[in-house]
Amino acid sequence: MLEINTSKVSRWDQHGREHVVRVQRKGPQRSIRCDTCGWRQKAQFLPWLKAEEHLAEAHQATVDPTAG
Repeated sequence: MLEINTSKVSRWDQHGREHVVRVQRKGPQRSIRCDTCGWRQKAQFLPWLKAEEHLAEAHQATVDPTAG
């Protein structure tokens, strides 16, 4: 049985809207999917960085809600 792990990267845009990209892991493979626009990509290395880049470029969402 494959182990499936999912995490998310969320950022806020200048209008206060949250945008989320989910990172899913199935064994050694990782895929990323944007909840806002449906964009998908396979990402073997640094999927969270690719998720952050997509949020910044496609949605201008750069505010990290976890940053204090």
